[in-house]
Amino acid sequence: MTHVREMDAADIEAVSTIRVRGWQAAYAGIVPRTYLDAMTVEADASMRRQWFSSPRGESMDLVAHGERGPVGWVCFGPCRSPLPGPLRVAEVYALYVSPDLTGQGIGRMLLGEAHSRMEGQGFGASALWVLRDNRRARRFYERAGYRADGAAQDDVYGEVTLTELRYLRGL
Repeated sequence: MTHVREMDAADIEAVSTIRVRGWQAAYAGIVPRTYLDAMTVEADASMRRQWFSSPRGESMDLVAHGERGPVGWVCFGPCRSPLPGPLRVAEVYALYVSPDLTGQGIGRMLLGEAHSRMEGQGFGASALWVLRDNRRARRFYERAGYRADGAAQDDVYGEVTLTELRYLRGL
């Protein structure tokens, strides 16, 4: 049985593995292979340990914990680029599931818990950024009620520039 709980320091290695393997699986054919191959669990875990040991402000990390330990991770907090209007907007910064477990409802469970906690913190909407060419992720977020709002930004991966689209959802 998988359940969602707050991440703790003991989860760092597992979360780094989920993130790096998730990137390598989800972005294959989108992000340059050289960029993906250069990612390591060790480097990610080192960065995450530093980040985890410092004050994190209002962001929150949750893990989906199953029989084999953490199998998914979501990080969220206040929207980094505030939107006009009366609603206080949160942002999903990252959501990854172990690649061998995608399609089993773990991402949906993590996102649902993140939405509940956002709402409990007084947020009225949630935003996130998704690579335009990541059709699988876009379908996932659209099924969860997110819609592209027309905002776009470019990110550089190696020597390739990729476009991200902003998605929004009411809570």
